[in-house]
Amino acid sequence: MKNRIINVQDVAISISKQELDDYICITDIAKAKSDSARAADVVRSWLRNRGTLEYLSVWEQIYNPQFKVFESEHFKKQVGLLTFTPSISEWINKTNAIGLYVKRGKYGGTYAHKDIAFEFASAISPVFKLYLIKEFQRLKEAVLLYTRVLSRNSAIFT
Repeated sequence: MKNRIINVQDVAISISKQELDDYICITDIAKAKSDSARAADVVRSWLRNRGTLEYLSVWEQIYNPQFKVFESEHFKKQVGLLTFTPSISEWINKTNAIGLYVKRGKYGGTYAHKDIAFEFASAISPVFKLYLIKEFQRLKEAVLLYTRVLSRNSAIFT
């Protein structure tokens, strides 16, 4: 499915549908704090935070029966070390995480389940997070309305 774009405080943010859940590009969200070239660094710095790793670990334990808890503990033990520079791909591969994924290429970036993306937005700016939630809800309502109109039209013509 093609990505949808919402505009939050003049920042274009991609939303992708994966199976039944929406994933929001946190690389796009990071552009609200930093320029495009440094957005990936903002995401990487966020992953180095103990609170982030705790949140991701609990989220995965709730929603992902295949999550490797022991491996996530290894990440948490390294927080604070100067040599601790984890990548999103490393987190995904070592823990079998499903809450994040990396899309490569020209229009790529790091995508996070909406729950995680909203948490990431809090780290960028609480105000930005509120506007993100508002625009995301507006998009979901527009999609729902469109679906209802299509189903009514389909019923008329059948």
